[in-house]
Amino acid sequence: MDKTSDQMIRDTAARVLRIEGQAVSDMAENLPPDFEASVEAILEVKGRVILSGIGKSGHIARKISSTLASTGTPSAFVHPAEASHGDLGMIMPGDLAILISNSGETAELRDIVAHVARFSIPMIGISGQAVSTLMRAADLRLTLPSAPEACIIGMAPTTSTTLTLALGDALAVAVMERRGFLPEHFRTFHPGGKLGAQLSKVAQLMHGVEELPLVRAETAMGDTLLEMSEKSFGIAGVVGDHKLIGVISDGDLRRNMDGLMDRTAGDVATRNPRSIGPDMLAAEAMAMMSENKITALFVVDDTGRPIGLLHLHDCLRAGIA
Repeated sequence: MDKTSDQMIRDTAARVLRIEGQAVSDMAENLPPDFEASVEAILEVKGRVILSGIGKSGHIARKISSTLASTGTPSAFVHPAEASHGDLGMIMPGDLAILISNSGETAELRDIVAHVARFSIPMIGISGQAVSTLMRAADLRLTLPSAPEACIIGMAPTTSTTLTLALGDALAVAVMERRGFLPEHFRTFHPGGKLGAQLSKVAQLMHGVEELPLVRAETAMGDTLLEMSEKSFGIAGVVGDHKLIGVISDGDLRRNMDGLMDRTAGDVATRNPRSIGPDMLAAEAMAMMSENKITALFVVDDTGRPIGLLHLHDCLRAGIA
């Protein structure tokens, strides 16, 4: 492929991104009038938010449903064809339906439209056509702004699907923030994978009190080394009055090799050591270890009493990097 072909490809990509980006920016400045009411309607739902659409709109509906579910709003996608063959029973009084059709005339949605009307189930319509069958039937209307599709023939769903997806994200995030959704709630719905790992708290990964290598300041270094060897963390905590007052690391041992066995733990320890709390995000603790070139941190409670230990390897095993 020559440089001219490469440039043509880049020009096409840039044109698509500019068209779609401009459309999203325009929508941000002119949200549909029913947007705020739609957010409040979702917040008031006692059941689930049901999304449906066919073709590209169906794919976008699935994604919006997934985003709502993962941010604290019970939600499900119902395929319109399956709905006509028994799955209408999945849409119940107490639910709210969000139906998506760019033309607003999608025939496959008619049974769902009739069903929600029959059972007085609130419906939000998302469409590019304000005057359409879907939007006339909807209780709340989220009309997409008029914008050209990004393909060269102006027919393939590109800008319209991007606008729908962006509007769905805006709905989900607005609901999420109004609901007071916090990182710890987010992790409840994302226990696995990279995202779940990044939201893990220190308390979820740390080793408990029974595993801690702890000695008193007056403990002989011979006994201290035995404690460090037995617990296998490469570190020992020095305690006084039940509080963590010092830490002995491999580096401390190397710096005190001369006459080491004639000393006590208090002589060798680094005083006022860095420590963390159990409610800190494990990712933050790992960043602290990386910044200070250490491999473990003691976890202390509000009084300074050691209650756990987090090792770099614990973070790596949990998928935090």
